[in-house]
Amino acid sequence: MLPSGNELLKVLDAIANPYRLKIIALLHGRSIHVSQLAREVMISRPLLYMHLKKLESAGLVSSTMKLSDNGKAMRFYELTSFSLQISPESIAEAVKTLTLKKTVPTVLDPDTKKEDDK
Repeated sequence: MLPSGNELLKVLDAIANPYRLKIIALLHGRSIHVSQLAREVMISRPLLYMHLKKLESAGLVSSTMKLSDNGKAMRFYELTSFSLQISPESIAEAVKTLTLKKTVPTVLDPDTKKEDDK
């Protein structure tokens, strides 16, 4: 099944970052504790959590809590099963389902004056 336009944008946005691509590569074929993953990616845990949240929101990673031998809760991350194939045809189909947001004009209408100009 093809992703909707919004789902496609969410995935593309999630992978459009070198740290998130590195996280995906490191998680390939294994589940990693968040502290270990932060060391391997060489970023702080708060920054790692921000990237993991983005990847999780796009459906690319998932997390589970496991108890260590001493009873400490530990969060592990792993990849979900996904495949991304992009073609002009799949983009054309995805665009049909996009939710477009209205943007603010970047140029003032000549008939509209700022408060300072009055």
